Formats: sequence, C-alpha cells, structure tokens
Amino acid sequence: MNFDKWFNGQSTLVKAILLLIPFVGWVMELLVRLSVMLRTKDALHIVVFVVFVVIGWGWILCVADFIYMLIKGHLFLAE
Repeated sequence: MNFDKWFNGQSTLVKAILLLIPFVGWVMELLVRLSVMLRTKDALHIVVFVVFVVIGWGWILCVADFIYMLIKGHLFLAE
C-alpha cells in the first residue's frame, strides 16, 4: 500500500484541501497512517495508528496534523 507516498507527492495546496474537508480529512489521515504502518511495520507507527483510530476523530489531532503538514510537508510521525 503506497497511499502515503501518493499523498506526500501532492502539492501542499491539495494536501491542505484534502485535510480541511471534515470527514475526508479524517479518512485521508487514517489511510496515510495505515499505509505507513503496513509499509514499515514499526512499533511506533503501529502505536500512532491505534491512537489515531481511538481518538483521531477529535478535531485536535486533525488541526495539529494540518499545521505540521503546512510546516514540514507531511503528517506528524507519518513519513
């Protein structure tokens, strides 16, 4: 699954729009984190994915990821 590579290959404007749309933003983050977890099989990425599934529906993580993406160009702990 290379969804994270596709997402990171998009322009910052496209990524920002995809993350700002309420339900679409959550699905995009979920797919990116799932893709990173399956590709790397790293314990940190597994924990981050589980935490995002449990409390990621809240807007705080989405806003933090949006700001981090604008600064760094990728989601927090999803590179």
